[in-house]
Amino acid sequence: MSEHSTGERVRRGRITKAGNGRARKALVEAAWTYTHPAKGAKTTAAQATPALRAIADKARHRLSARYRKLRARGKLAPVAVTAMARESLGFIWAIAQAAAPAPAPHGRR
Repeated sequence: MSEHSTGERVRRGRITKAGNGRARKALVEAAWTYTHPAKGAKTTAAQATPALRAIADKARHRLSARYRKLRARGKLAPVAVTAMARESLGFIWAIAQAAAPAPAPHGRR
């Protein structure tokens, strides 16, 4: 994926074929679930904190709405799903940051 951003100008490029193909395919396959309207989660993970659930809910609503908007603008379904896969990486990163343990203090071990 490419991005050229300076200040308030943000230009996002296409999903490139660089990197792990399996990971890219998994992202796109997972993005297909957002083609259906967002509904409440059926089950919650035992380890999910309220902060993680909030990020997941925001992702679910935003990505399903984005799919509908892209399709309404005339984008093909695979193109819209690929765009959602790219955007879902931001939510995946946010969940990873929220779930990461606090870093160890610097100093002696």
